[in-house]
Amino acid sequence: MGDWRDPDLCKFDQSNLLNKMGLEFYDLSHPWGLGQPCWPYFEDVKIERLHGMSKSGVLTQRITTVMHSGTHIDAPAHVVEGTPFMDEVPLPYFFGTGVVVDIPKKKWEVITPDDLEKARPQIRKDDIVIVNTGWHKYYGDNSHYYGYSPGFYKEAGEWFVERGVKMAGSDTQALDHPLGTAIGPHGPGAPHGLLPHLGPEYKKLTGREIIEDFPEWEPCHRALLSNGICGFENVGGDIDKVTGKRVTFAAFPWRWVKGDGCIVRLVAIVDPKGTFRIETGRGD
Repeated sequence: MGDWRDPDLCKFDQSNLLNKMGLEFYDLSHPWGLGQPCWPYFEDVKIERLHGMSKSGVLTQRITTVMHSGTHIDAPAHVVEGTPFMDEVPLPYFFGTGVVVDIPKKKWEVITPDDLEKARPQIRKDDIVIVNTGWHKYYGDNSHYYGYSPGFYKEAGEWFVERGVKMAGSDTQALDHPLGTAIGPHGPGAPHGLLPHLGPEYKKLTGREIIEDFPEWEPCHRALLSNGICGFENVGGDIDKVTGKRVTFAAFPWRWVKGDGCIVRLVAIVDPKGTFRIETGRGD
């Protein structure tokens, strides 16, 4: 049998940019599979072949994973009791216009309201907002990506709520700065954090304890999710290709009853000619 990747044999249009619709598709998701990078207290992803082609003539696989893995979305119920689960978030939230903004940040820096205010294209009400800090370049099974990343904190979360955005996310490990999560001295990581070496390092660098500068546990999560703003984490892929642009986003999660979050394929879509039309629903 031939190789399906041979253009003469492949039944799929292999280009995201040259398709009959005239739209450009940019995958903002990290690849996902065996050896998947995991947040510090999650078990490794397991993928098993229940049937293989050589034995059964079919391929069937079983996956064991948390949904907060790779590029994913948090449901409000992930951290706020009494709020919607994944299946209860209305479908329009997973589709719409928005921006990918460039806010470069280094180790442990905080994305501030001033950063968001100055970002271009300007962030508008009802936008889906993705922040490119440049940290996606470090994505992998390493403590640098998870433990030293920049991130949102309380003030950024409150800014997003005040501006009335639809969704928000970044190319970092979580919706909150790592030192405001269990990686720092909070929640399941208290009192020393899941990566306890970070405390002494932070004290040596700043002269302060982590808890002095990051006193609250996941305040950005709580600000966003308690106000119906779901969040994307670990954004990556082609993010640099659409940074600085206004785009259309699509990222539909599973219809998982009582789901706390979901792995998604976050896609940014651009219509260069402005001629694509969503069908009217009429029969003609």
